Amino acid sequence: MIRTEAEYREAVKRLEAERRRLLEQKKRMAKEGLTGAQLKRLLDPLRSFHLQLKEEVESYERLRRGDFGELRHLDELGRLLVALRIARGMTQRELARRLKVDESQVSRDERNEYHNITVNRAGRILEILGVDLRAKVRLESNPHSVETA
Repeated sequence: MIRTEAEYREAVKRLEAERRRLLEQKKRMAKEGLTGAQLKRLLDPLRSFHLQLKEEVESYERLRRGDFGELRHLDELGRLLVALRIARGMTQRELARRLKVDESQVSRDERNEYHNITVNRAGRILEILGVDLRAKVRLESNPHSVETA
């Protein structure tokens, strides 16, 4: 997951470099007389890496636009906190300053997707980001219930 503008800019550069590399490889291999199946087999790993990087760049761009998707489980809260910071255009440094912690702490927390933070800490981050979080709770059938005859 891309978490900072610097990582985003670097990923965009890598994406363009990989695109050019993929085209060059394809041309070179085609000149060597390889069949379509051989080209596919040899180029698939490069295409896979390229597509993964492209998805990460597109995901970051969606987050910057405020398109987060739906939070379906509490274990997704950490990714949401990172996404909200990105959407607000706030740097890790600024968030750290407002939380009164070292920037390295925010960086580490985000790398770990805020696992094991307290509810109070999550609430403080949401407050700093100006987020009004609302939850919709829906009871599903109880997977732990025992049916009796």
